[in-house]
Amino acid sequence: MKALVGDLKDICLKIRSLLRDAVKRNLAEGVLFSGGLDTSVVAAVASKLVPLKAFTIALQGASAPDVEYALLMSRFLRLRHLVYYFDESQVFETIPIIVKTLRTFDPMEISGGVGILIGLKLAKDNGLDAIMTGDGGDELFAGYPWLFSLEKEKLDSELLKMWDIMTFSSIPLGKAVGVEVKTPLLDPEFKSFAMKLDSQYKIRSKGNKKWGKWIIRKAFEDALPNKVAWRAKVFGSIGMGIWESLPKIFDSKISSEEFEEKRRKYLERDKVTIQDKERLFYYEIYRSAVGVPHPTDPKGKTCPYCNSNVSPASSSHCRTCGAYPI
Repeated sequence: MKALVGDLKDICLKIRSLLRDAVKRNLAEGVLFSGGLDTSVVAAVASKLVPLKAFTIALQGASAPDVEYALLMSRFLRLRHLVYYFDESQVFETIPIIVKTLRTFDPMEISGGVGILIGLKLAKDNGLDAIMTGDGGDELFAGYPWLFSLEKEKLDSELLKMWDIMTFSSIPLGKAVGVEVKTPLLDPEFKSFAMKLDSQYKIRSKGNKKWGKWIIRKAFEDALPNKVAWRAKVFGSIGMGIWESLPKIFDSKISSEEFEEKRRKYLERDKVTIQDKERLFYYEIYRSAVGVPHPTDPKGKTCPYCNSNVSPASSSHCRTCGAYPI
């Protein structure tokens, strides 16, 4: 399929028009709001259609950069905005639900899921049965920093692989707590246009820096504060302050002796290599709720750490245990 190219102004107008229609088809009165580019463009469009409630989640006492940007953006759009600080006890309440729902003991998946699940519950407690997210922007428009250095042919190949396997934890987690998750950026018409759009519009330089989602930034730069339109990519668990905090929490709760003892036990019994204390905690929940990981296709590629099958499209990353690279 030939990639779509055209006049920059026309492409920007098309993106704005398509996203407006996508939001209308996937409209909810609330948005999980990180203050990042994707949730901000969704909120900017939706706030013109409905009195919008924004929910920002952060770990109490942690450095959580999302809060600053979300406050800036909520004031700019005059949103009804709730910033909620969760504590360590809530982290431990949510982890079993995430492990069971997503069937994983991958620390990246679980740490991101903690804030999402708490945010979904918060929305429900505030009377909402549906909420929007910015899921899909990084995948469709090359927002991940590891893509920035790739040559165009390799970039296009990696994007195709990503589109083939992309999944979003907010959707099953929403079902687990009874909240419908709406994803305007994954609306079929908007997604189709994004996939056809030539990748030259997705990664470009501004100043001395390369930017992913460049065309989204250009299309909405006059509808957002400049600080938000050109905010660098921050992974969700980092933005809410949990990524660096969780390993420290588990390091204090699990002694080195206990870790080494259980590590040897699970390697011997289950043929599973536990890489760190955080994974040990998650694995014991996974083992109880899901079972010992094993290949469903013995002929397919398996993870050397946990023996789960690994998709050919994501052959360097195990979605069960989070091992990378494999």
